[in-house]
Amino acid sequence: MKKRFSLTLMSLFAATVAIGSVSAEEAAHQEIERQKWTFGGFTGQFDKAQLQRGFQVYKEVCSNCHGLKRLAFRNLVQPGGPEFPEDAVKALAAAWPNQITDGPNDEGKMFERPALLSDPIRGPYHNDKEARAAQNGALPPDLSLIARARDSHREASWYVHPFLMLGDIVNAYQEGGANYVYALLTGYSEPPADFKLMDGQYYNKAFPGHQIGMPPPLTDGAVTYQDGTPPTVDNYSRDIVAFLSWAADPSLDQRKRIGWQVLLFLIVTTTLLYLGKKRIWANIKH
Repeated sequence: MKKRFSLTLMSLFAATVAIGSVSAEEAAHQEIERQKWTFGGFTGQFDKAQLQRGFQVYKEVCSNCHGLKRLAFRNLVQPGGPEFPEDAVKALAAAWPNQITDGPNDEGKMFERPALLSDPIRGPYHNDKEARAAQNGALPPDLSLIARARDSHREASWYVHPFLMLGDIVNAYQEGGANYVYALLTGYSEPPADFKLMDGQYYNKAFPGHQIGMPPPLTDGAVTYQDGTPPTVDNYSRDIVAFLSWAADPSLDQRKRIGWQVLLFLIVTTTLLYLGKKRIWANIKH
């Protein structure tokens, strides 16, 4: 009995090591390059013009499959975001093709109505089953929190990770999700010759397993910017990622300003307390 138990433990250990080796090997192929973002670091802030371009990319491309149900139209007006004119957003909400299900009415039936400023930015599908039926079994995720729900991973030895974590703390690094989404949008390519791609799948260097059901969403010239920004996949990807990062954390600018104010208050208070202590105890012998 003891011998059988020992063999079982050895088998489980061998399987665990094998799984760990495969995961590490896969992770090594999914290294995500860190990008520079205006909202990164201690002092980073969102760029209003970039957020406006990012929403344009979402509206003209991403909204065909994805919703932003945790973001309301009124958020597009508020300070710290794209800050579109309120009248323009009201018109946008009223003309949004995915109307709001409301009710019941006097007859006890649900109905659809144009969106208001207080309504969420709905995607084209009413529920997950409808989305899967329209997308050949794939479920387009809601993009409200996608920049926080995803993250990037750096492969390194266990004794290096504490130093990497310390560096992230010092640099206030929290753009892992943004880097992943950017890498995903720009990671489409032809598969290697020895890679077997399943039917209905697309090769993506950043996606785990490298097979994704979403076709390349962005192509050069797909969206025409009004401010003259070059219409390239790289610019589209950076702008939509910045917008989705703001959607996931719309209070980032305000939070960082308050953080600096608190630090300044603590520094001034500490200095005054120290000087007060020195003055009170100056003429007292110890």
